[in-house]
Amino acid sequence: MEIERVDVYEDGRFSQKVLYQHGCFLVRGAPYEVEIVSAASAVVRGSDQSVFPQLIDEFRFYTPYITRFFDEQGKLLAAYQPVQRFPVSLSQLQPSQFYVDRDKVTAIATFVRSWEDIVISVLPMGERYIALDGHTRLYYAVSKHWDQVYAVCHTVDDSIYDFVREAKRRGITSPQDLELLEHEEYDSKWNHYCDNYFSGKFT
Repeated sequence: MEIERVDVYEDGRFSQKVLYQHGCFLVRGAPYEVEIVSAASAVVRGSDQSVFPQLIDEFRFYTPYITRFFDEQGKLLAAYQPVQRFPVSLSQLQPSQFYVDRDKVTAIATFVRSWEDIVISVLPMGERYIALDGHTRLYYAVSKHWDQVYAVCHTVDDSIYDFVREAKRRGITSPQDLELLEHEEYDSKWNHYCDNYFSGKFT
């Protein structure tokens, strides 16, 4: 089944709120939404409930800390083992990206009200943690002068260590070092780096 995550902030087929949350998907070309409604819960919307299990699996790849999913009538669709979240200082976090997108920062400002609204996936690294995702949220936390966020431990393949080494080479050792770019420049620079990496040009 083809499931495509929608990565734009303007699309009349979806709720603006869910677009900002990056919870919009196309399944066989049809629109579906997964709206985060609490710290661990989300509501799933779409025309064909038979695709919900695979849609939920796709959504949880990005947000493993969301563990309870409901339909619009409040019926429980799926429940997973609760994921332990813990507060982590920004100074303990090593980024695995280099840039953040100004448009994404603007979107995050519409639904993040305090540091407690930020949950990122991390990988332990000695006495620190590698930030696996959520770099825009981390940048926003820095801009608001928050000194901590919530984290959940997650695992990824070993390529993450190459990204961390490159981040350190560029002098990026904490969220404060991330570079804010306009959307077009972010898209060009970050995608160019990732494409080159995964095509083997850096090996």
